[in-house]
Amino acid sequence: MSQLDLTRPMPPETAEKKSFAELVRAKVSTVLTGRKADEFVTSVISLMSQDQSLAQCEPISIVASALQAQSLQLSLNRALGQAWIVAYNDNKNRRVMATFQLGYKGYIQLAIRSGQYRKLNVLPIKEGELKFFDPLNEELEVALIQDDAERDAAPTIGYYAMFEYLNGFRKALFWTKAKMEAHARRYSKAYATDMKKGWTSSFWSKDFDAMACKTMIRQIISKWGIMSVDLQKAFEADMREVNDVNAFGDVVDAEAAPTEATG
Repeated sequence: MSQLDLTRPMPPETAEKKSFAELVRAKVSTVLTGRKADEFVTSVISLMSQDQSLAQCEPISIVASALQAQSLQLSLNRALGQAWIVAYNDNKNRRVMATFQLGYKGYIQLAIRSGQYRKLNVLPIKEGELKFFDPLNEELEVALIQDDAERDAAPTIGYYAMFEYLNGFRKALFWTKAKMEAHARRYSKAYATDMKKGWTSSFWSKDFDAMACKTMIRQIISKWGIMSVDLQKAFEADMREVNDVNAFGDVVDAEAAPTEATG
C-alpha cells in the first residue's frame, strides 16, 4: 500500500466545493483504486449517516481512522465489535477529531489470523462463579451461571483471559475487578475524571466490561503471545488512540459511543 499524507489538510476553498464523498475519494485515490475505493467511500459515508457525532469531526481524521481499519482488514460494523471510529474533543487544538478505536474482538480476530493460536478466550467472571484460582500455576476453577439472563444481571467480580498455541503452550491470566478499576484509573485520565465528577465521557464509563476484556487480551498477548505484524500495527494504533484522547480531550456524546457487549 502506498504512503498517504494524512497530515496535510485540504485547502479550505477546495473542501467547501467538494462533497464529503469527493473529499474521501480524493484522499484515498493514491492507496485504493477501482471497486475497493468505491466500497471504502460507501462505508465511510455510511458511518457518517449512522453517527451524527462524526459530522463534527475534521474530515481528514475520519478518513485516516477508516484507512487504519482498512489496513488491518477489520470491519467497522459496530455489531461485530472489531473496530469503530469515535469522535473526541481535541481541547488542545480546539477541534473535534475522529479516532480509530480497536475492540477486543478485533484483537482476537488478528490473533486467529496469525495461525499460531489453538484457543484464545476472554471472559468476565460473575459473582458466585469463582471457586479457586492459583496464580502460581495459573489454575482456575469456575462454575459458570448457565442461565444467560441471570449471568448478565450478576455483578462482575473479575476477568479471565487465556490462550493456547498449536504446539500446546498455554497461558492464563486473572484480574479482580478491583485491580481492573485501579488500572483504568491509572491509565485513563478521562475515566478518573468521570469517577470524580459522575460523568460518562470515557470508553471505560460507557462499557467497563468490554474495555476490561480488551485490556486482558492486550495484556496476555503483548506480554506472552506471538504478535504478528498486523497485531503489532494494531497495538501501536490503539496506543496512539489512547494517548491522544487521554492527553488532549474527551469522547464526544458518550451515549452514542458503540459497545462491544453484543455477541
